[in-house]
Amino acid sequence: MFQRMLRKEITMYLFHEEIQHWKDWERIFFSVPVFSPLIKKIMQIEKLRAYEIEKSMPGTNAVFKAGNYVIKIYPPVDSGLNGILDMENEARITRSINAIGVESPCIVANGIIKDKYDFAYIIMNYIEGLPFRIAVKSMSDMEKELIGVKLRDITNKLNVPSNHFSNTNVLLDVDRQSRWEKYSKCFQRERLNYIKAHNYGKPVLVHGDLNGDNILINSDGKISIIDFAESVQAPKVYEDALIAIELFNFDKSLLVGYFGGCNSDTIAQTCFDGLLIHDFGGDIIKHHLGEYRDFKCLEDLHQRIKEKFSAQ
Repeated sequence: MFQRMLRKEITMYLFHEEIQHWKDWERIFFSVPVFSPLIKKIMQIEKLRAYEIEKSMPGTNAVFKAGNYVIKIYPPVDSGLNGILDMENEARITRSINAIGVESPCIVANGIIKDKYDFAYIIMNYIEGLPFRIAVKSMSDMEKELIGVKLRDITNKLNVPSNHFSNTNVLLDVDRQSRWEKYSKCFQRERLNYIKAHNYGKPVLVHGDLNGDNILINSDGKISIIDFAESVQAPKVYEDALIAIELFNFDKSLLVGYFGGCNSDTIAQTCFDGLLIHDFGGDIIKHHLGEYRDFKCLEDLHQRIKEKFSAQ
């Protein structure tokens, strides 16, 4: 009798996977079959038409496309992240971005669905366009410069002081320091001393993750920005460093368009300052500049960055 009751209780859930830590979420967050029942229920709750559910771009959250909508489901707290807080932040920021004239998705609905776990979600309109990482491959140098100029116009609108955040100190937040533990003790010590002594200026709203998937370019060359989940208040170099290295991958034409008349040393300094405080800074260094062991001290990193830009 107990077993029959237990089976009945289990089948009441729309989501059947176990999430006890982050690895559980990583294993399933891209799965259409796992999330389809949950998404269909969400669409029903929000009185939106049911469409066939497709995979969308991979990321930290479970993101799917359904007709003209994009549905993003955030990890539950059992994964180790606070998906509800992340959803609330992203919804608030995205709505503020729509108001300042930056082309970005409009939020159709957001909320929390209580199932086996409490899942926060956002539904946005789908924006047509090629991801930057694909579109840039067929661009001429002149087209790249123009895209760089357009992107700079966007970040100039975006990177302004904002009241949409708490007073989290992105420069010295304890959780962010743990991401540098693979670097030498000397490097870690010098990094913290540099951040404490350096004048980074006033914090502004930054997207925080302007990578090749979060920038869409349509057939008319219009740029749209998506996925504001990593937005924070931080110095502007936080944004510019990731754009120059992760997005542009040191491409000269893109750099000229975005940074205008800045010389290579100025751009290198911007990237050096920005990488040291960026949430993904340690990983960006590893992917584009060298192995952890290559950087025993800050000067090693500074020189490597300068070499990269002076070679352009």
